Amino acid sequence: MKKLLALALAVMMACLITGIAAAEESDWDYISGKGKMVVGMTLFAPMNYYEGDEFVGFDTELTKAVGEKLGVEIKFEEINWDSKEIELNSKNIDCIWNGMCITPERKENMSMTNAYLYNTQAIVAKTDKMADLLANLEGVNVVAEQGSTGEGKLLGTIEDDETVEVSAKEFFSKSNYTAVDSMAKALMEVKSGTADIALVDSVCALAMVGEGTDYADMSVNLDNNFGLQEYGIAFRKGSDVTEKVNEIIVELTKDGTVAEIAGRYGLTDALVPVE
Repeated sequence: MKKLLALALAVMMACLITGIAAAEESDWDYISGKGKMVVGMTLFAPMNYYEGDEFVGFDTELTKAVGEKLGVEIKFEEINWDSKEIELNSKNIDCIWNGMCITPERKENMSMTNAYLYNTQAIVAKTDKMADLLANLEGVNVVAEQGSTGEGKLLGTIEDDETVEVSAKEFFSKSNYTAVDSMAKALMEVKSGTADIALVDSVCALAMVGEGTDYADMSVNLDNNFGLQEYGIAFRKGSDVTEKVNEIIVELTKDGTVAEIAGRYGLTDALVPVE
């Protein structure tokens, strides 16, 4: 009996030690050990998108530049945006780097880098209908990406802060809201006429809508200031990779790399200053 108890105790201690060792394994050890960082993203310009067969974008290029500094391969993985935190915590991806706004809830659930790009929410509609829609929003069909900041603002799950001039929740209170699986899909819904308004990131709207784009008959309205947001990169809670990336982005800012990439995508004025 004593031998059995001793054996059971030894097994328990071994499991405990193994569990502690696993818990203490750093995120950087995990990522560097496999030699690659899997980046969760969705497709939307100017952050991550295709020009023909070439995968480009501000976040695409910046991620690769950071990966080179880290000494790891970057692998991009398209995800369902609404499931991003599940994908991250299950280690299907190692970070979320795709024009994601920093919010108190996301900071609570994930490890967020310093902000690197400014953003706000934009109203997108057919140009010839915009004025009438904004004059009377009752019954208007509005779409936004599920799990996005636009949805959070519209539903009130993301609280308004001191930068908000107009509450999106109040503004669209008499409208009909439907979630879609991406910001690109939201724009497509407006183009096809199945939705009247898309509420999307201004960074996305200004790049994808207007003359010379696939949405030339649509316009972007930024008059109703739903608040200033900032983009950040998310890693697993407690990750030691977050600070490494912060430091590298500062380096890439100081040597002009970030400004050079931003210039290619018309985002120079949206860059968050780095001290």
